[in-house]
Amino acid sequence: MRRAALQGLRERGVLPIDTLPVGEPSVELEKWFLPGAAVLSGTLAGVRQHGEPGDTGDEVFLGVNVAGQSFAHQGRSDLVIGTGDGIVVTPGTGAFSIARPTPARFIGLRVPRHEVATAQAVTGDRGARVVPRTHPALRLLTNYVQVVLDDGGVSASPILARTVVKHLHELVALSLGSEPAEGRHGSGVRAARLAAIKADIEANLADNALTVATVAARHGLSARYLHLLFESEGTTFTQFVLSRRLDDAYQRLRDPRFASQTISTIAYGAGFGDLSYFNRTFRRRYDASPSQIRDL
Repeated sequence: MRRAALQGLRERGVLPIDTLPVGEPSVELEKWFLPGAAVLSGTLAGVRQHGEPGDTGDEVFLGVNVAGQSFAHQGRSDLVIGTGDGIVVTPGTGAFSIARPTPARFIGLRVPRHEVATAQAVTGDRGARVVPRTHPALRLLTNYVQVVLDDGGVSASPILARTVVKHLHELVALSLGSEPAEGRHGSGVRAARLAAIKADIEANLADNALTVATVAARHGLSARYLHLLFESEGTTFTQFVLSRRLDDAYQRLRDPRFASQTISTIAYGAGFGDLSYFNRTFRRRYDASPSQIRDL
């Protein structure tokens, strides 16, 4: 988006962003309005974003730098927000701005103050402050928002939207306050942790050494707690992994791009270490052999 276009949008009050004197401005934004939360996601470069906490009500603003570096200013405070860090601004603390000279991918959330203050996450009108990337709840929140936005079906379902907003409120509250202890939190943290674990599994399906112990260790959880997360959905870690591997193998068998690969290559590529086990579970799932599915 060119400077003149950005300036025009700012003057009309459509987009509270102005350009920085150096570099070519770049703006890519998406916004979701949910019942009790507004989410902004995108990448900005060469621009300064302005905000006024509470300008649309008694709200708390939490922004997260998914990638890149940003510089926040409020009053006499100047803050540097690195990759993975968050910034929180509460109502009554005055206008603030976030400059992004170089490309920075971010997520911004506005939620009603009373929804997060109930957990004593907001205690008074403090100025802008950085939430460090090491905060476990902030990492959970970032991962959860990215998974939910990628799904694309939240806005179309009022029931799902309300559930997601409830989770967001809890995760924002925890990000601003105490860290979530294993087993001592609500559905928001459980949903975020399970979403992160499922994304981990998806990224490592081809690893036939994928185990509860290795995944739990990567997420700083006990194996027992990880089992409980899957049990809350009426399944198990093993069942989920098997289901996703069978789905992956099925898609490859039906995809012309993998026509030159043998069935054993596809099975091993989906993470199966035993061909007879793959054939047996595949037939049980699809009521057909892998070769029959390929020949459809």
